[in-house]
Amino acid sequence: MASKSTLMWIQRLVWICIYGGLLAIVLGLFLAAAEPEQAAGIQSVGGVFVAIGVLLIYVRSRLNETPSNRN
Repeated sequence: MASKSTLMWIQRLVWICIYGGLLAIVLGLFLAAAEPEQAAGIQSVGGVFVAIGVLLIYVRSRLNETPSNRN
């Protein structure tokens, strides 16, 4: 069980990781001709961030919102 604010925080983090990782991968593709070693490093970091985003999607799918006890 998680609070609504925690679930929203995870959802935001998911998209930040996925889009940031994809942006890093594309940046690595553009740098590949000039600096192949740096490009490979940037692409690796981007891939890790995309993987973290996908993992967070799984984590978020397993969490339920805590029902509020307000009457």
